[in-house]
Amino acid sequence: MVAKARAAKPKEEATRIVIRPKAVDDAAMLAVGFLDRLLFGGSPFVYGLLFLPVSAATALWVRGADLVTAPISVPIAFAVGVVPIAGGEGGFGGHAMALVTALAVHAGWLYGGTLVAGLITCVRKVRLMGRRQRAAAAAPPRAAATAQRRP
Repeated sequence: MVAKARAAKPKEEATRIVIRPKAVDDAAMLAVGFLDRLLFGGSPFVYGLLFLPVSAATALWVRGADLVTAPISVPIAFAVGVVPIAGGEGGFGGHAMALVTALAVHAGWLYGGTLVAGLITCVRKVRLMGRRQRAAAAAPPRAAATAQRRP
């Protein structure tokens, strides 16, 4: 009976439409990379500067159940988006070496965005745990509720 009541009770986060932040931040950073290449000639400073708000938005947008995914997906989005500004010539090998070099040279932006996402998700997790503790403290104890139902 109790399990049915819990299953029937919709959770706030379960009712939202879930779009994986990984896909959104990958697409956003790829668009930022192409716009940076088009408007600023592939400036790493502009790309890194725009990476920070995308990291923060990803960490704020992710569901409470998926908080651990934000600091993981943000560096992948950085790597996806750096492809247009990495440059490189001479086929696949030249482009791959340019990508690895760009990732190594601009690691500070990568670490900064990951730190932003990590800090935001840590704060959100602490607040979520506090809300759950307050809700558990306000709820009646389960042992007393089940003892009253037994014949």
